[in-house]
Amino acid sequence: MVTSIVPHSNRLIARLAAEDRLSLDLYLEPVCLALGQVVHESGQEQHWAYFPGTAIISLLNVLQSGASAEIAVVGNEGMLGVALILGDSSMPSRAIVQSAGHAWRISAHNLEQLCLRCAGLRKLLFSYTLSLMAQTAQTAVCNRHHSVDQQLCRWLLLSHDRLAGNELVMTQELIADMLGVRREGVTKAAGNLQRDGLISYQRGRICILNRTGIEERACECYGLVKTESTRLLG
Repeated sequence: MVTSIVPHSNRLIARLAAEDRLSLDLYLEPVCLALGQVVHESGQEQHWAYFPGTAIISLLNVLQSGASAEIAVVGNEGMLGVALILGDSSMPSRAIVQSAGHAWRISAHNLEQLCLRCAGLRKLLFSYTLSLMAQTAQTAVCNRHHSVDQQLCRWLLLSHDRLAGNELVMTQELIADMLGVRREGVTKAAGNLQRDGLISYQRGRICILNRTGIEERACECYGLVKTESTRLLG
């Protein structure tokens, strides 16, 4: 049983009015998510929604060939399972743990019943759904039009926003899978960032050394996603 972190370290839950937050707390149960764990497979029925605390979850679309690319990332700002509040029980994306940590989950049935009773919770989750859709759309544009260096910077910033510290445990191979690019491209891009003192990378651990420098190297996609999220969620 995880007891050291309260659910309100999830910023989406923290935005709820006290009454709605207490109602949700009654049904939340803590879980630990391991690096690389598949939380939900594409097309399968979802039985749980997750509110990450320290964990970060990537949503990936997977082709028949096995190739994949990340379309969105979910951390302590959001939830996994928006299809459930839209009346569906499955998603076309695979959800895999990008950074190990804690989360809280609620059964699909209990979430549905709470959304019917709690207008504040329902409205907030709808707003978050729009924010997630904006991130997904901007990621598609970024993957099509921007360099691997810019994509890596965007990805690092999105991950850093959801980390408790400055270190991310992630191999270059996994990053390549997330971005849908060749590993060689990630190796070169990460090497450029390390050479310029923006990150340090060793044995699958990436440490953010100069966030401002990474922001300057990133494309506009990161800022656009963050602005839209702020507009929708405050």
